[in-house]
Amino acid sequence: MDYVLQAPSYGWKDPEGRLIIPTVHQLLKEFWFRLNIFRTKKNWLSFFSWVRVLLLIPCLVIFFLHYFNFYLLGIAFIYSMIVMGTHGTIWYHRYCTHHAYTFRNKFWRFITRNLTINMIPEEIYVISHHVHHAKPDQPGDPYNAGAGFLYCFLADVNHQTISSHLTAEEYARVVRMMGHTGIKPNTYTQYKKWGSVAGPVWSLGGWILNWAFWGAVFYLIGGFALAFALFGAAGFWAIGVRTFNYEGHGKGKDKRREGVDFNRGDLSINQLWPGYVAGEWHNNHHLFPSSARSGFLSYQLDLAWYYIKLLKTLGAVSSYHDSKKIFLLQYQEPYFKNKKVAQAIKESG
Repeated sequence: MDYVLQAPSYGWKDPEGRLIIPTVHQLLKEFWFRLNIFRTKKNWLSFFSWVRVLLLIPCLVIFFLHYFNFYLLGIAFIYSMIVMGTHGTIWYHRYCTHHAYTFRNKFWRFITRNLTINMIPEEIYVISHHVHHAKPDQPGDPYNAGAGFLYCFLADVNHQTISSHLTAEEYARVVRMMGHTGIKPNTYTQYKKWGSVAGPVWSLGGWILNWAFWGAVFYLIGGFALAFALFGAAGFWAIGVRTFNYEGHGKGKDKRREGVDFNRGDLSINQLWPGYVAGEWHNNHHLFPSSARSGFLSYQLDLAWYYIKLLKTLGAVSSYHDSKKIFLLQYQEPYFKNKKVAQAIKESG
């Protein structure tokens, strides 16, 4: 976890071990340097990740200029915030990264992977997220909120790509981290050429087929108006999700609340909006990363968990981890017990 990611030119920490906070100029310079596919073909994954976003911005503009109405805006809002957000938690977060549940077969894995418009390469998300959990809010955390908003927003390019200098044994370990996701991995020789686990032909082919399928579905349901609205909404989500870890870790400040954020090992917090629209109760998740449910308290709606539970009922998911009982036993019950004792002492004078 110390060197699986490609270190930025400004580095993770200074000689004293303190987090390096780069300037805006350094961040933007690194961003363009790592997007430049003419400098090296190893930048292809980050480049095409942002190409997807840039291709959908015109869709949003066309929707507002030619097809706008409040009904479609409402549908786009639900698709962007709830459908895309919840799918991100179901697929990228709980399955691809933490393997919190297991599909019964490849068919249901394929269906879940393609439930929405494809926007983020799994490789960029998964490996860096393992590092995030190994080094939360520490130097080396690829989206350390303490380094500022832009540090997190540009992290998928600046900090989240895997190192291009891994040994064959180290690369094999990275491949194993991705093995259950269904991605066809490069050989070590291909990795040395492309700098990635995923190969460009497999990745780009899957992306094009996914977009073609959903474009056809949306057009058949609601014509160009619906297609532009929802593809534009997907682009909006892809930009917005890049802000999450900055907000989800208190913008680098300790915003944890007693009785709400029980994990004290990092600055992650439970937020109502990401929790309700995407099942992302982030402080709970950092307590139990491999749990298929992170909405542990009574008011913490978890739509991602409901989908996983539904698939289990249908037989599409063979097993899952659910840490709610142990959370209540180890954290909530002792908290309320200690609170009652403190209140009794206070009342007794």
